[in-house]
Amino acid sequence: MSRHSQQPEPLTLRACQPVELTGRPSVDRNSPQRVLRVLLLGLACLGLLSGTGCSIRKLAANRLGDALSAGGSTFASDDDPDLVRDAVPFSLKLMEALLSETPKHRGLQLATASGFTQYAFAFVQLPAEELESKDLDGANAMRQRARRLFLRAREHGLRGLEVAHPDFAKALKADPKAAVAQLSKTDVPTAYWTAASWAAAIAIMKDNADLIADLPLIEALIDRALALEPDYGDGALHNFLISYEMSRRSATGDPAERSRLHFERAVELSHGQQAAPFVAYAESVAISRQDRTLFDSLIKRALAVDPDARPEWRLVNLVMQRRARWLAARADDLILPPLPPEDKK
Repeated sequence: MSRHSQQPEPLTLRACQPVELTGRPSVDRNSPQRVLRVLLLGLACLGLLSGTGCSIRKLAANRLGDALSAGGSTFASDDDPDLVRDAVPFSLKLMEALLSETPKHRGLQLATASGFTQYAFAFVQLPAEELESKDLDGANAMRQRARRLFLRAREHGLRGLEVAHPDFAKALKADPKAAVAQLSKTDVPTAYWTAASWAAAIAIMKDNADLIADLPLIEALIDRALALEPDYGDGALHNFLISYEMSRRSATGDPAERSRLHFERAVELSHGQQAAPFVAYAESVAISRQDRTLFDSLIKRALAVDPDARPEWRLVNLVMQRRARWLAARADDLILPPLPPEDKK
């Protein structure tokens, strides 16, 4: 695999790898010590070379981009979501600054797309929904911000795809199925994050007709990714489709049944150690069916996941378990009690 095709782990809320300031240097190219050295050197070069040749600046930016897009699991394994929330924006802006110098760095475009998507979902969209009952205007403002961040992520994803497939965005608009046919397995991570951010931008506020008209483009991307690598990201594609199937326009049959199949596969691929599939199925199917028994069972299973069992999923599990608790507290509002039976006379 080339150094520009590093793939960030899906659903890890990571943007770039924080670094350790202690310990002996390691020869590992992805070690925190090496990332720090390249980071400091790259920043110094970008500053000192601001008035020098473009090729030298791009070389420094490429080296730093390699270090950042190689990534790591430090953010993903953190047990303090608030700390990560405050740290991630700097990482994202740094990556965007580097992309202004090296826009064809596929790994960095991918890391930036995934980072903005996860930040917007975990730290803007979910808090907005929690705020709604107390401050509707504030919640709507946060939703608008989340949508802007999702669309920002989508643009990075499309640019990443265009590195290998020039004019891909234009082709996707013209003929989605023909456009995605040119994608290969190496494009799956970028296609996934592009589709995820695009769908999230639509779902958070369904008031933009132009965005809603893009749904066939999203479906083409996610269906092609599923065909190329169905087990990508320990079930990331299936987890996405748990919710998406409930609103898909182009499919036939029972959407809840399609969602159930994706749910079961997502749980299987993650060995039941991710809370996200249980939360997604509870919100998408149990609530739509007003099935309180199913809802309670799913929330219980989400909360039973041990965040420490898989450190690389610790942060996302903590975020999704917070979501599960919030849903549980609102269960009586989300699912109405059954009507009493009519008296027979």
